[in-house]
Amino acid sequence: MSSLKKLAIRGTIWTIAGYGTSQALRLGGNLILTRLLEPELFGLMALVYVFITGLQLFSDLGIGTSVVQNKRGDDPAFLNTAWTLQVVRGIFLWLCSLLLAWPVAQFYNEQKLLWLIPVVALTALISGFESTAIYTLNRHIAVGQLAMFEFGRQVISLTVTIIWASFDQSIRALVIGTLVSEVVGLVWSYRMIPNSSNRFAWDKEAAKELFSFGKWIFLSTAMTFFAEQMDRLIFGKVFTLELLGIYGVALTFADLPRNVTNAISGKVIFPAISKLTDLPRQEIRAKLLHNRKPILLAVTFGLTGLICFGDILIKVLYDSRYIDAAWMLPILALGIWPRMLCNTNEPSLFAIGKPQYSTVGQVTRFLCTSIGMLVGFHFFKVPGAIIAVALNDLFYYSVVNYGLWREGLSGLRQDIFATALLVGLLALVLTARFSLGLGLPIDGLLYQ
Repeated sequence: MSSLKKLAIRGTIWTIAGYGTSQALRLGGNLILTRLLEPELFGLMALVYVFITGLQLFSDLGIGTSVVQNKRGDDPAFLNTAWTLQVVRGIFLWLCSLLLAWPVAQFYNEQKLLWLIPVVALTALISGFESTAIYTLNRHIAVGQLAMFEFGRQVISLTVTIIWASFDQSIRALVIGTLVSEVVGLVWSYRMIPNSSNRFAWDKEAAKELFSFGKWIFLSTAMTFFAEQMDRLIFGKVFTLELLGIYGVALTFADLPRNVTNAISGKVIFPAISKLTDLPRQEIRAKLLHNRKPILLAVTFGLTGLICFGDILIKVLYDSRYIDAAWMLPILALGIWPRMLCNTNEPSLFAIGKPQYSTVGQVTRFLCTSIGMLVGFHFFKVPGAIIAVALNDLFYYSVVNYGLWREGLSGLRQDIFATALLVGLLALVLTARFSLGLGLPIDGLLYQ
């Protein structure tokens, strides 16, 4: 077995273990915090994060992605230039948040946003000074160290948030926990690689390469903001903050499988394929599909369980205020399937320097989400809007797979087999559930 394959296998195991532990912590913390704080506070923070995320994505030059993909990714001059750009970007983001706060607060008629947006945006300023050691470890698939890094900062942040919320049942608890997470990440990042540091520097050739690759990342992530956050923007305006908080709970669970494949995609598949780009496309495709098969099998079974029994999980874990999340969850979970298929082979497009297909795909997701939600809500109210969100990845899948086909990396046949397996498993498990008198996952919608 090659050393790269060993690294990839070890990285996948660490990614799944790290993500599982992270989500268990997140769930435990969420259950505690939902009993200490009102749903409106989670809805308000979700709205804040929409705009903070938007600022970050609208200025994303793909610095980390470039370090992983570029042949100069270990060159100190390249890394210091990347770090300099990262710091400047962080400062720029925070200044933009000051300008954004007032119009957003007026639009949503929520004066708390006047101080929440600039304060939470300090996370962008702090993270801008983080060491590029994080990107270097990702480049070399050192997922174990990265997993411990994320786990440590999450534990500290969650502990601070819960303790603060125990004494102060206000949104300040969520804000303080977020800021603590970034400060811990900043300090820890400089201790991940011995004798590694960054300084302000400017290498013209490195900057040219960063901007050349980054222009497509910028466009892709800008469109990602619209595609990923449009649902929250519309919910935050059309519905109550309480409903936005409930939707956020359903989305958190529905996104679990997609987040797993996202993590494997970014921390294992992308850096691994980036090391193989000198090989013929057919050979890259063969290696990709061979290693993709067990991942697809695992996520198919996991997604089946989430769709079929996620509603029961919501009812057990949350009180009656969150009951609507039970029927939202299976619809949203089923809708992420096309994206999970993309997550397991799309990194090859970035590895070969062709991110433009993802950019176009994100445009289609944005259009589908924004138009679909408004049309769905007009005819079917909240359920129509939820179904529109669930359908938004179909168009993205079509565009990305066109790109994979053009570049000789298509896995369409494998996708068809995996989809057939998912449909078969869903039919089998849902029939068994119904025959046992447990009803269907969307009974809360059908009988409301």
